[in-house]
Amino acid sequence: MTLNGWFQILVFCGILVLIVKPLGAYMTRVFSGERTLLSPVLVPIERGLYAVAGTSEKEDQHWTAYAFAMLLFNLLGTLVLYLILRLQDVLPMNPAGMPAVGPELSFNTAVSFVANTNWQSYGGESTMSYFSQMTGLAVQNFVSAATGMAIAIGLIRAFSRASGKAIGNFWVDMTRATLYILLPFCIVLTLVYVALGVPQTFGPYVEATTLEGVKQTIALGPVASQLAIKMLGTNGGGFFNANSAHPFENPDNISNMIQMLSIFAIGAAFTNVFGRMVGNQRQGWAILSAMGILFVVGVAVVYWAEAAGNPIMHAFRLEGANMEGKEVRFGTVMSSLFAVITTAASCGAVNAMHGSFTALGGLIPLINMQLGEVIVGGVGAGFYGIVLFIIIAIFVAGLMVGRTPEYLGKKIEAKEMKMAVLAILCLPLAMLIFTAIATVLPSAVASIGTAGPHGFSEILYAYTSAAANNGSAFGGLTANTPWYNVTLGLGMLMGRFLVIIPALAIAGSLVAKKTVPASSGTFPTDGPLFVGLLVGTILIVGGLTFMPALALGPVVEHLVMIAGQTF
Repeated sequence: MTLNGWFQILVFCGILVLIVKPLGAYMTRVFSGERTLLSPVLVPIERGLYAVAGTSEKEDQHWTAYAFAMLLFNLLGTLVLYLILRLQDVLPMNPAGMPAVGPELSFNTAVSFVANTNWQSYGGESTMSYFSQMTGLAVQNFVSAATGMAIAIGLIRAFSRASGKAIGNFWVDMTRATLYILLPFCIVLTLVYVALGVPQTFGPYVEATTLEGVKQTIALGPVASQLAIKMLGTNGGGFFNANSAHPFENPDNISNMIQMLSIFAIGAAFTNVFGRMVGNQRQGWAILSAMGILFVVGVAVVYWAEAAGNPIMHAFRLEGANMEGKEVRFGTVMSSLFAVITTAASCGAVNAMHGSFTALGGLIPLINMQLGEVIVGGVGAGFYGIVLFIIIAIFVAGLMVGRTPEYLGKKIEAKEMKMAVLAILCLPLAMLIFTAIATVLPSAVASIGTAGPHGFSEILYAYTSAAANNGSAFGGLTANTPWYNVTLGLGMLMGRFLVIIPALAIAGSLVAKKTVPASSGTFPTDGPLFVGLLVGTILIVGGLTFMPALALGPVVEHLVMIAGQTF
């Protein structure tokens, strides 16, 4: 660990904090239906889309109607994407002549991109045509991110409205998220990436001959446009198999910093949106502070572990940081920071191979996902995820002082607690049960690349990444098999929609409750005490749930490394 390394981390954190308030203000105006700089151009398009969809910005929906619209839209998106992949060989824009994608892989990929997971059991440049990449995967990158943003806004309205029955209109919220936020920023980011050297072309792959006379195929394509939404929408699915470690997706340290900021920008800004819409920005800063504490601790552990290097290598007098699986142009600090960012958010993009990290370095990305990726999290998904923990924390605080739990004037009662616990428990259900089965199923065990605790970590990481809607991989696991394609797809569905439905149910329950004025006995939720309670609740719930599984994987591997043994 060096002073220069920490300076780079502080630069990232400083820029992010500066982004939060202006972006939060803009997003609040968008979702409130207020005029913005882009309104003269986009309002006619927006109203035209409403006319086609048969809805109106004045039409509010009950939470059940909101949920039904969301589920219907995502179901249709899954079917359309599945058909695109299955018919890829007969569809246009396929200069490399890619064949149709198999049924299990098509199911896995369709679910993955619709659920904003973007897990890839394939190499993008060797499997997907330009048509599949652009009209299939990239489109879902936009609308799956917009779906998460819509759910978060619906939940925020439940707290901000004094009383009512509706939480907004899913079609309106999703349209505004796409038109006013994702599309404009992605257009700008695409141009920036092209200027930095990221390809954006419909031309065929290039044939080249090396100095040794070996022929090589260099994959190209419309990379910059997909890269922009891949990061901003916390999707993570790479155009290339190497993802953001590939020089065509991440040419240098400038593009690397832009990508890291893009991953966190909208998720962090949602805390400010929340504060503005409930009329107290300190509430948003308190939530962001809790996220920030968990994030900084995670970065410190990973950076320390990777900078310290591998104890087994030190036994052979090979000192220095652990650079295995890392790009030299990013080094230890930027690789460590990127790994924590991408797993703290539900992004899954990688600029280094997490399976090559030290045991403790790989432990933190696992924990980040197992906590539900509430440390900033995905666009919208991170916010409604941390609200679930807020409800539990407030309920615990109420029990300790013998008062009815309240948050922002809304009473937290049995229904809200049941829904919050249901949503939180569905993640370990998907992560741990599938992992347990895979570790004893011979065909599943045959897919791991390493024996011992690291092999167990490969399986645990895969199901954790799927259920957390992250999409990153530990590496070494051959996941393109019928077992993994189907079960990982099921894990993605559980991790996405079995969290969204209870979250919307909570929104529907809270919006119907009248806001109770604060009194002298009201627990303050905008100060350090609340931040500490929230952080403690997240860590205790996550620790009690996942510590036994982690002890079988990265913890054992670390102890083995200290002992100087290998498998």
